[in-house]
Amino acid sequence: MFSPLYIILALLIAASSEGPIFYVQERVGKNYRSFNCIKFRTMVLNADEILFQMLETNPDMRQEFENNFKLKKDPRITRIGHFLRITSLDEFPQFWNVLKGDMSVVGPRPLVVEELPKYGDHIDQVLTIKPGITGLWQVSGRNDIPYPRRVQIDLHYVKFRNFWLDLWIILKTIDVVIMPKNNGAY
Repeated sequence: MFSPLYIILALLIAASSEGPIFYVQERVGKNYRSFNCIKFRTMVLNADEILFQMLETNPDMRQEFENNFKLKKDPRITRIGHFLRITSLDEFPQFWNVLKGDMSVVGPRPLVVEELPKYGDHIDQVLTIKPGITGLWQVSGRNDIPYPRRVQIDLHYVKFRNFWLDLWIILKTIDVVIMPKNNGAY
C-alpha cells in the first residue's frame, strides 16, 4: 500500500537536493535501549555542521534550540522537506522501526539522548513503553507546545494508554496528515 508513495517521495527527495534519501538517527527506546530511527531526509546535506555554525553565531537561535531541540524557522529544511514535515510523511519510514520491534505505531516520541534530562525523574516512566510514530503530543499541537508541557503529555499517555486512546490518536493523526494546517509541525 505504501510502496508507491515511498517511491514517489524518494524520487522527490533525490531530485530536490543532494544527499541520501533517508536520515538515520540514534534514539532511545523502551528500557533505555538505543536504536536507529529512520526518517525521510528533510534537510540539506551537512545540516548538523550548519546548525553548529548557526548556534555559535546566533544566541537567540541557540536558546530556541536548547529549549525545544528544533528551530521554528530552520533554514536547513529543503522545500520538499517542509512539505514532508507538515504532512508528517517524513515519519513513514518508521514503520520499518515498528516491524523491527524498536517502536510502536502509537507512543511517546522517540527521544535523542540529549532530551532525556528534560524529563527529569519522569524519564524512567516514559521509557517503560516503546516510542511511537505518532502519539498524544503529536496530535495535540506538536512543536507549538512548550517542552515541559510535552513531558506532561507523554506522562499522561503512559499512565492512561489503552486501546480507545490509541484509536483516537490514530484517527486524529490521519486528520492531521490530511489537513496539515496549524498542526504545529515545522
